[in-house]
Amino acid sequence: MPPSHTAHVLVAEDQTDIRDLLVMNLRTAGYEVSAVGDGEQALARQVEQPADLLILDLMMPRMDGLEVCKALRARGSATPILMLTAKSTELDRVLGLELGADDYLTKPFSLAEFLARVKALLRRADLLAAAQANAHAAGAKGTGTIRNGALEILPAKRQVRYAGAAIDFTALEFDLLLHFAAHPGHVFSRAQLLNAVWGYTHDGYEHTVTTHINRLRAKLEADPMRPQLILTARGAGYKMRDSPQ
Repeated sequence: MPPSHTAHVLVAEDQTDIRDLLVMNLRTAGYEVSAVGDGEQALARQVEQPADLLILDLMMPRMDGLEVCKALRARGSATPILMLTAKSTELDRVLGLELGADDYLTKPFSLAEFLARVKALLRRADLLAAAQANAHAAGAKGTGTIRNGALEILPAKRQVRYAGAAIDFTALEFDLLLHFAAHPGHVFSRAQLLNAVWGYTHDGYEHTVTTHINRLRAKLEADPMRPQLILTARGAGYKMRDSPQ
């Protein structure tokens, strides 16, 4: 089913056959698509005319996908990024996510799975835009604030404060944190979190959840190695601590 509005997807892939195949399938699915063959072009295009979603190949000439991702995040861009790679080691996957990629696909992958990931990432982008519009309409009222000790989340504005200090999160980091905060004390497996937050379940991608939890802890915990807010339930999953009374 095509998206409810015409989303713009930028594909950066140096292999012409793969690039053409992705572009064709995205256009068939109803998306507006631009395509480039290297990282420098991708960065320049996104700065000049931002797309709603970036699909970056990891290994590209002139500037690789990780460098593009890092440069965009350093500029404050929260545009969702799907990283494509022929490499399959855990280190490569984690590195891409640590630098700000929102999702990861290892070649070869099915076009059905690829389009499902694209749809899920764009759905989150739509939710973010809607939340920002609602926040503008609500003004400074701040209804529905979620608190857990020093943590304060304003879902409508997609804002987070900890001990009074504002903290920036990517769209996926915020969605994961909000899911935990809405269910304090509830243990979620990685598969459950993948389905609830990312919008799909796929064996072999639970590392995505682990990496994003590590990123939450790095931003919220005084000592990420001894977390007090986002806790590990050994053999079961993760949870946010119960709200202090």
